[in-house]
Amino acid sequence: MSNKPLDTPFPRLYLFATGIGFAGLVAWFFLGRELGVLDWAVTLVPDSHAGAGLMLGIMLMMLPGFLLWKLYNRWIERTLRVRGKFIEDDVYLPKEPKQKKPD
Repeated sequence: MSNKPLDTPFPRLYLFATGIGFAGLVAWFFLGRELGVLDWAVTLVPDSHAGAGLMLGIMLMMLPGFLLWKLYNRWIERTLRVRGKFIEDDVYLPKEPKQKKPD
């Protein structure tokens, strides 16, 4: 990972918007918990498997939240014209040939 600054004309606004999106994701979890989604998921399984039911309840409850998170991030990146290299690019993109430095 490099220390290159974000390649966007609004780096602080981008980081602020990402923080707001993450806060929304946390709020999604607490809203689902307050609405009783996790309690409902635990009641669907036997008492001996309550932990597994809770885990499945969290996964199913957060699935729409992560979909919204993905769409929100794509919208923010498109709106603020965020460009640059992602960490995953080293894994999925072919390696660029190294250029020899002139002597």
